[in-house]
Amino acid sequence: MRAVVVGASSGLGRCIGVGLGQRGAQVALLARRRERLEAAAAEAGAGAIAIECDVTEPSSVSSAIGKAAADLGGIDAIVYTPAIGPLSRLLDTDADTWRRVFEINVTGASLVTAAAISHLTESHGRALYLSSVSASLTPPWPGLGAYGVSKAALDKLIEAWRVEHPDVGFTRCIVGDCTGGEGDSATEFPMASDWDFDLLGELHPIWEARGLLAGCFIDVEDLVNAIDGVLHSGKSIGMQTVTLAPRPPAEGKDA
Repeated sequence: MRAVVVGASSGLGRCIGVGLGQRGAQVALLARRRERLEAAAAEAGAGAIAIECDVTEPSSVSSAIGKAAADLGGIDAIVYTPAIGPLSRLLDTDADTWRRVFEINVTGASLVTAAAISHLTESHGRALYLSSVSASLTPPWPGLGAYGVSKAALDKLIEAWRVEHPDVGFTRCIVGDCTGGEGDSATEFPMASDWDFDLLGELHPIWEARGLLAGCFIDVEDLVNAIDGVLHSGKSIGMQTVTLAPRPPAEGKDA
């Protein structure tokens, strides 16, 4: 399998990119931070390639996907993982913040898909996008309104691409709480989104009281195994939505 993982320099994107490579896939790892990408590619194994890509720049996306297709000899799958989620009440969320959130979480996903669609059509491949429980499975989270709205828009974007390109398998992968791996593979969501930790202190008890927090986490190896399974599910199977939610460990046992 020839897979392109976007957002592969850190967090879940890195875990997925490295994990797919270690499971035998030919992987192209795309993100902005070259040094981190090269380290991830080395960890992913022989044949993994690192390609700089800024999903907010159309020319960067087009060039990166083109290079990935050339170096891999085609593309069987793309995995889109980039996302930011500023912690801000809607009343305090300005136009620039809305623009930036949609630029990365939604528009970037469409730019990547557009650049890769001819390759995916040729291979009868699959495109998988990380979505969130906050977009469809839970009520909106106070303070994460812009993030939730953008992920709901991403969900509809995936449906729209599926309608226009039925030969490609489009999968929305709803992911619950997962902290990622270690080092650069740890989830950077709060820090990358510049959270106000005083505001977090106010909102966390509200999230807890409303039952929005799972209270346990998905093991990242289980997450990668699940995504690897989706990508290898076969060309005759369409998986429109996959939900990966944390399951509490057996009583008296560690996760």
